[in-house]
Amino acid sequence: MMKMKKQHHKSLPFGGGLERGRRSLLLLFLTFAALLAHAASPSETKTLADSAYACADYEAAVKLYSKLAEQNLTTDVCYNLGCAYYRTDDIAHSILWFERALKLSPSDKEVLFNLEMARTKTIDKIIPQHEFILFTYFHQLTNWFSLRTWTAIALLSFLFMLVCLLVFWGAGSVTTRKITFASAIVLLIFTILANVCAMQQRNFKQTHTSGIITTPAVTVKSTPAENGNDLFVLHEGSKVEIIDNSLKEWCEVSIADGKVGWIPKKTFSLI
Repeated sequence: MMKMKKQHHKSLPFGGGLERGRRSLLLLFLTFAALLAHAASPSETKTLADSAYACADYEAAVKLYSKLAEQNLTTDVCYNLGCAYYRTDDIAHSILWFERALKLSPSDKEVLFNLEMARTKTIDKIIPQHEFILFTYFHQLTNWFSLRTWTAIALLSFLFMLVCLLVFWGAGSVTTRKITFASAIVLLIFTILANVCAMQQRNFKQTHTSGIITTPAVTVKSTPAENGNDLFVLHEGSKVEIIDNSLKEWCEVSIADGKVGWIPKKTFSLI
């Protein structure tokens, strides 16, 4: 069941005419608050957004979380916005914001779970090409920890490596020198690996080379023109990888099964 990230709202017992009236007034207030969110601080906007979501006013929640995303783009905001869009049956934008949340926190299993749930509601069932097994393992390793954690691992490994080298140079025992030298080599490998993983995650966050189709359907063309040959059709929620983004109105993209073609830029949003 999809829920907001790190939110634990209890269902409110709206029963009877009086409670229904209170609920209507509350929803009216939240809708009005969404229009005035530009004047609120991020914390106030978040409180209003959480309240709107808890009261099932998902349209207002979308507006408030969208405003919050403009003020402070975090994993939680992207995740909650994805949940709000999911509740409004806007699967394309739900997937888009879950992908953005995953971009900020690649190791977040909760984000990945709800992303996969949203993908089950898309029309296109694209079967990915097989990836070289070592690349798969490397991507899994890279996403094992966050960028901050990999950076900390790299720093600590480097510091411990220096300690081992100092002990190696000052030790008189052959056994101690062998152990510290071997430890320094292992720590050097950890330092390099952690730095590579950290750089990979940083590059992944800073580059925008993929997008989500946000229009109901788009016909992929063989050339960047309306009169180009029709290759195949993509529906909302499908993910594309950008190959050529140099033209003003068209973009060459590929999908997970290897198909390539051109689509108008207005038909997708960058992750």
